[in-house]
Amino acid sequence: MSDIQKLLEIMASLRNPDDGCPWDLKQSFETIAPYTVEEAYEVADAIARNNADDLRDELGDLLFQVVFHARLAEEAGDFNFSAVVAAICEKMIRRHPHVFGDAAERELGAQEGSWEQIKAAERTGKQSNVDVSVLRGVAINLPALRRAEKLGKRAAGAGFDWPDTTGVRAKIEEEFGELDEACKESSHDAITEEFGDLLFSLVNLARHLQVDPEQALAGANRKFEARFRGVEEAATKQGMTLDSLDLEALETLWAAQKKVMAEKLL
Repeated sequence: MSDIQKLLEIMASLRNPDDGCPWDLKQSFETIAPYTVEEAYEVADAIARNNADDLRDELGDLLFQVVFHARLAEEAGDFNFSAVVAAICEKMIRRHPHVFGDAAERELGAQEGSWEQIKAAERTGKQSNVDVSVLRGVAINLPALRRAEKLGKRAAGAGFDWPDTTGVRAKIEEEFGELDEACKESSHDAITEEFGDLLFSLVNLARHLQVDPEQALAGANRKFEARFRGVEEAATKQGMTLDSLDLEALETLWAAQKKVMAEKLL
């Protein structure tokens, strides 16, 4: 028995209505989806921590989520795990003509932009009378930063974009001004809206700079956490707590931690 077949049989046993697991039997696509997203983030976390053992385990957890969804679909008569595998295999072959195509396509090699062109053709092939927008198919439940990036990229592919960062930076300044105006009006709804517009513009700048905004923010989070923990430790060594220090003292400790971390990178 193959490893994947063993996993599929375990899943089938968990969902067996006669003697399966009560918790697993109660689940649906909707209740499992949050766990699927969580497992994907835990995979990313293991990668960020460079922990191979955790990555192996988290990839297993993520694979189990795929198997769970496929089992639910099979029970509903929609598709099974084999169909999932067949679909992704066909897609990867179609999207890599420079690897799996005919002799001429392989000789031509990888072409810049071909991946997005093939995806666009796929979207056109799935086009319905309901939604013909170039933005169709950008999942609503993506993390907001990632969705903003994808929406901006799709719009740019249709020519709706600035030629360089000059226009993006001007837009950011404009959004800062509109946020300031909203703050003067003390309207929380307006402040929230303008702050969102500012974030969206910053994501557009990241795209122009070829920076992954999600990864950039994740890196900033890790850096802040490491520095803040260092400040806490430094204060404890001095017999103090953070809430007993004034802003000037906190700034001094923060600057010291920035220096310590910078020296570690040398």
